[in-house]
Amino acid sequence: MQYLEIATERLVLRQWHEQDFAPFAALNADPEVMAYFPEVLDRPQSDAMANRCASLISERGWGLWAVEERLSHCFIGFVGLHIPSYDLPFKPCVEIGWRLARTYWGQGYATEAAQAALGIGFRELALEQIVAFTTVENCRSRALMERLGMQQDSRGNFDHPAVADIPRLRPHVLYRLDRQRWLQQCEERAIPQPG
Repeated sequence: MQYLEIATERLVLRQWHEQDFAPFAALNADPEVMAYFPEVLDRPQSDAMANRCASLISERGWGLWAVEERLSHCFIGFVGLHIPSYDLPFKPCVEIGWRLARTYWGQGYATEAAQAALGIGFRELALEQIVAFTTVENCRSRALMERLGMQQDSRGNFDHPAVADIPRLRPHVLYRLDRQRWLQQCEERAIPQPG
């Protein structure tokens, strides 16, 4: 299957390349980037994750895309859509996720890429809803979810089974965005569509 590639004003969301693996391993080894995950990843763990992402994009045409700056062609992390494999209380679902190298934080890249990924999910894939979730303490990701127009689930937090033995990370917050609300936001904000 041919995979989707998305260009925004400053970024390209694309299939993974071999040269992405070293900078991906570096960001996965950064304790600040991985502060809300159980542990940093070593190189074999990071490469395995990148390979899984690439395989799913090849299989489905979409997934957690590698993100590069259009001008520099530098790999900066990943953003995209994913079907969670864990037994979550709100399955089945498609989630939006991201992880960028710390150097690229605070420049609006995650928001720009995530808006493009939402566009693919709602327009190209015709999803009715996209979710996002993170540990309760992860204020940066929660703020991004809210910038994207996602709304916190009214049913409260849930315990993520992948971190059941880590009390600090166990409580997670769930955000949702449905297609109709997203379309309305696009009209209100006049969000340009990726081309």
